[in-house]
Amino acid sequence: MKRIILLIACMVSIAIHAQTVRVAAAGNLRFIIGDIKAKYLVINPKANIAVTLGASGALTQQIINGASFDIFMAADIKFPQKLKDQGCATGDVKTYGFGKLVLWSNRLDVSKGVEILNDKRIMRIAIAKPEIAPYGERAVECLKYYKLYENSKKKLVYADNIEQAAQFAETGNAEIAFLAYALLFGPEIKGKGYYFVIDTSSYKPVEQACVLIKGWERNREAAKFMNFVLSAECKPIFEKYGFIVPK
Repeated sequence: MKRIILLIACMVSIAIHAQTVRVAAAGNLRFIIGDIKAKYLVINPKANIAVTLGASGALTQQIINGASFDIFMAADIKFPQKLKDQGCATGDVKTYGFGKLVLWSNRLDVSKGVEILNDKRIMRIAIAKPEIAPYGERAVECLKYYKLYENSKKKLVYADNIEQAAQFAETGNAEIAFLAYALLFGPEIKGKGYYFVIDTSSYKPVEQACVLIKGWERNREAAKFMNFVLSAECKPIFEKYGFIVPK
């Protein structure tokens, strides 16, 4: 009898584990993934979605080193493709949306555009580390496009991810920050300060893509969740946060 009870308990444990979808997601998706998760759980109440947020480059390295994830939702297409090329991901790399880069300040009016960066009141400019965060890389591209990089590079304060860059500007550790547009909808920033949407011609498109991580086959809920992310049902969610969703 004890053996039967133990067997049943193990089967229940395995079933529960199989329903847990482990998602590695770019920091700019914090609020988007929360909305998507909530909508998915209404339709699939028994599912469990565990999300880990971070810089896309850092998450990529964790996955290469063996971190246990089922899905990777990056802030660009380069890092998911890198995982695919190294045999850490399976299936197609799929674009779920194009993000936008913005300037944001808690106290300075940035509505006139990037020229504000020449303002003598600006001593620190927060950006995410370009080598691991696509929005940080795009910030550098933007600065170079407008020929502002040389005058600004000594003022740059590098954050570990895009969320931390927002924190630097929100708390006053930087006068201004380059952020992902989607983060403007978070409770810490929404309705506060000033922002300016940067012309997309000044940086490479922020094509954000996702991919299934090798081993997801043991958890079929993973493919189901990723298909939901890419479905028409989630299109309004991405658009709500300023994304351009491909047809």
